[in-house]
Formats: sequence, C-alpha cells, structure tokens
Amino acid sequence: MSTDLATLYSNRLLALAADIPHLGRLDNADATIRERAPLCGSTITVDINVENGRITEFAQDVKACALGQAAAAVVGQNVIGRSLPELQRALTEFKAFLKEDGPVPTAPFEGFEALLPARAYKNRHASILLSLTAAHNALAEVDT
Repeated sequence: MSTDLATLYSNRLLALAADIPHLGRLDNADATIRERAPLCGSTITVDINVENGRITEFAQDVKACALGQAAAAVVGQNVIGRSLPELQRALTEFKAFLKEDGPVPTAPFEGFEALLPARAYKNRHASILLSLTAAHNALAEVDT
C-alpha cells in the first residue's frame, strides 16, 4: 500500500468503518431519506424517529466505501438526541472541514477528525458527507 493510502486508511478510520452504530432500518420511521453520491455510487438510507424536535431513534443502511462508513460511524455515535440546528451546525462545520481546510467540527462530532487525510481526495467528499446529510435532511423533513 502506498504511503498516501496508508495515511488515508489509518487504523482509526478502518476501526470506525468496521463498527458502525445503528445499522439497519426502523419499522415505523417518522422520516426516511436516501442519499447517493453520484460519482462513486455510495448510498445511505437513514430512518429517524423524532420527539420534541430531537432524534430519539436512528438507523442507517450504509452501502459506501470505508471513508463513507467511517463518517457514518461518527454520525451513528452522536446523532441521537440532536436537534435540527445542531445537525445544521455539524453539517456546515463538516463541509468546511473537508472542503475549506476548516477546523475539526465541534463536539459531539469531533470524531470526524479521523477523516482529516480525506481532505485531499475531493472525489470522496460526497460519500463522506452522506450519513450526516441524510440525518439532517430526514430531521428537516419532520421539522417542517
């Protein structure tokens, strides 16, 4: 494996990708969103249940590369209990982190730091953003 790929696919990133929380689907979801990265074909389907504007249950069906899986793991670890403004802030920070060399997203999404080496791989950004985008869009659908 080249040094660049070894850096990209760190043990930490691969450990995240191998242990994605909340895999599967919810039977009676308040909202379901499917997001797809057109360039690579990765897809993530997110189901959520919401109470008082906060996610109470979350499930995700992840069909993505290791980078998309790692990002989905960070989302799965932190999304329950979040409100739409919190997910909007996280999404804004994560996009800036990836695309504009911005700082690591703030708590509770600081785990996205594991994806720091992926900044250089712009063709992977869409896959990396799938889970958080889907969670945000599902909550926005319920919240409106």
